[in-house]
Amino acid sequence: MVQKSKPPAAANEPKRRGRPRAYEPEIALGKALDLFRRQGFAATSLDDLSEATGMNRPSLYGAFGDKRELYIKSYQRYREEARASMVEIFRQEMPVRQRLERIFASALNIYLSGETGPRGCFTVVTAASEAVGDPEIRAMVLDGLTELDKAFASCFRRAKEKGELPASADPAALAQLASATVHSIAIRSRARVSRKELEAIVKGAIDVMVGAKSEAVVPGRA
Repeated sequence: MVQKSKPPAAANEPKRRGRPRAYEPEIALGKALDLFRRQGFAATSLDDLSEATGMNRPSLYGAFGDKRELYIKSYQRYREEARASMVEIFRQEMPVRQRLERIFASALNIYLSGETGPRGCFTVVTAASEAVGDPEIRAMVLDGLTELDKAFASCFRRAKEKGELPASADPAALAQLASATVHSIAIRSRARVSRKELEAIVKGAIDVMVGAKSEAVVPGRA
């Protein structure tokens, strides 16, 4: 009697269920960041996020948690990218005016970016609003503001030590003024004020902080 041949082993293997993830988490997070930054937290629905990231709700929940968790992760990503774009400018040795000009130019590059128009600053435009009712987001916003103040204060302190600023200069007060300028151009960029106008605001602010070019303190003279 002819024995029936056994089916190939593969035929006995259980069928694989589900599909491999068709998305890259970092890319999806970037898409969510863009959306939150443009629309804010309340105006961004889960359907909006699903469409932007190409992920259905279960996948979003599995990868990032709920909408609030995704918002916080997006804000953290924004903070990291903004910090990375400026850290070298703060670290490098250069005259204080040049340093400030480069810092504000970098900020404008960030605030004026966006496929559908200038998006401004995540902290000022959207996170500050959420900070009113969410302690965790409020702590993140305050941390970001403090971090910027400290970075500017260090910048002015070094300039004072090098004689680029008068002995009466207050690095902490100048730092707050510099931070306020950053926040102002962030809001104005969101309102689509032209880059030329924003650069004029920046130039005026720098003149106030370190003196106009013709009035700048000569290093070594107080």
